[in-house]
Amino acid sequence: MGCRERAAKTDLLRIVEIEGACAPDPRGTLPGRGAYVHPALACLDLAVRRRAFPRALRVPGPLDTEALRHCVGQATP
Repeated sequence: MGCRERAAKTDLLRIVEIEGACAPDPRGTLPGRGAYVHPALACLDLAVRRRAFPRALRVPGPLDTEALRHCVGQATP
C-alpha cells in the first residue's frame, strides 16, 4: 500500500481496522477487511501520507495509526 511494490504475502504485514484504529495482524487471523503493507516505517509513512488506510479498508474518516507505528518500530532493528 505504501510503496506499491509487489512482495510475497508472507513478507507483508496485514492491517485491519478495529474501533477507528489501524491494528496490526501479523498472524492474519483477525476478522474484517485487511490491507497489506511492508513492515518498514518508510512504507508505513507513505501509506499514511497518501491516506491509503481508510480507502483500502473502506472506512470513513482518518484512522489512528499509533499502535501500528509502535508494532512496526519494534520489528525493525
